[in-house]
Amino acid sequence: LALSVMAKTILIAGFGTGISLALAEKFGAEGFAVALAARTADRLDAGVKALEAKGIRAPAFTVDLSDVKAIPGLLKSVRDKLGPVDVLEWNAYASGAGDLLAVDAAELRTPLDIAVTSLLATVQAALPDLRANKGAVLVTNGGLGLLDPQVDAGAVQWKASGLAIANAAKHKLVRLLSKQLESDGIYVGEVTVMGAVKGTAWDNGSSKLEASSI
Repeated sequence: LALSVMAKTILIAGFGTGISLALAEKFGAEGFAVALAARTADRLDAGVKALEAKGIRAPAFTVDLSDVKAIPGLLKSVRDKLGPVDVLEWNAYASGAGDLLAVDAAELRTPLDIAVTSLLATVQAALPDLRANKGAVLVTNGGLGLLDPQVDAGAVQWKASGLAIANAAKHKLVRLLSKQLESDGIYVGEVTVMGAVKGTAWDNGSSKLEASSI
């Protein structure tokens, strides 16, 4: 059954551990219906159970966000189950093209498509709801995209060049969307995380960044 049309809905695209789970808990505690979208069913199942244990209803939607053609169907499924999308949170990313001189150049498409093409397609699909409800687009980004010599050296050393390029492109897209959508009353914001988040795959055991704080 669909929730009451009075309930607000957040769609978390690219759901996983860490920041996206903390966001789901935060918005759920504020009374939002939470839609979890990701490609990995096991990750979604774990998220649903963790949130239900806190009294938060969070239906899962299995989708490959790199498939732009699947995105309109995702938004329709979320609307059918929970109503209009008031907030879109983009947490999806992909690695690839880590060593720019050692890979097929076409490999760069994967991280770029997730960071830019798929994000834009999801904003476009959610736009009628966002406009009607004066909604928000929230984007998680990584510090590898910063234009800084030390960051660039780190991206090369860690063989994360593709992700660094994708993060930089995503940052520019967010800025352009913010400028274009401000007249519609839609908030577009980005958080750039300068390090590994505790308890995630990026954490080697030394991270002190708490997802709930971010």
